[in-house]
Amino acid sequence: MKLAAQGVAVGLVVLLFGLLVWKLVKDEGGNVAAAAARGEQPEAPDFTLERLDREGELTLSSLRGKAVVLNFWASWCIPCKEETPFLEQVWRENRDRGLVVVGLDAKDFRRDARAFMRKYDVTYPVVYDGPGKTLSSYGVTGFPETFVLDREGKVVEAFVGAVNSDEDRARLRVAIDRALGL
Repeated sequence: MKLAAQGVAVGLVVLLFGLLVWKLVKDEGGNVAAAAARGEQPEAPDFTLERLDREGELTLSSLRGKAVVLNFWASWCIPCKEETPFLEQVWRENRDRGLVVVGLDAKDFRRDARAFMRKYDVTYPVVYDGPGKTLSSYGVTGFPETFVLDREGKVVEAFVGAVNSDEDRARLRVAIDRALGL
């Protein structure tokens, strides 16, 4: 009888914890990727983070008026290493059209992130969120994840996982054109 009561108590604690996590993700805007997948265009949660590519901070809302490709990554992430050269190419091809690629390094060390940037010749802006506080506001569950924002800061497309296949790369290019208003 005592064992059954303990099992019920443990089950209740697990259930309550699950509900708490769900509520936190829901309240923090963690459904951004899901909303974009449904064809909605949710507002991208704003942030101000330390820059890794130079001194200072970057606030996402300061980029209003430009389309943004926001890529969540970490230096230890193998698919991130594979997609970074493509994102650099996208940045170089489209920055004169009003597109900014922003890398958001999270769950990582600054030193490792900067070494990654040097190795892959990253020239687009990169911000640092070591503890990963921004992940829940976007609903990021792993690395990499990429969001395409239009000039008003609305999410027009979300990619869970690397943008490495020809199909995903074509989809990203279409989303960029949409975000630029073309």
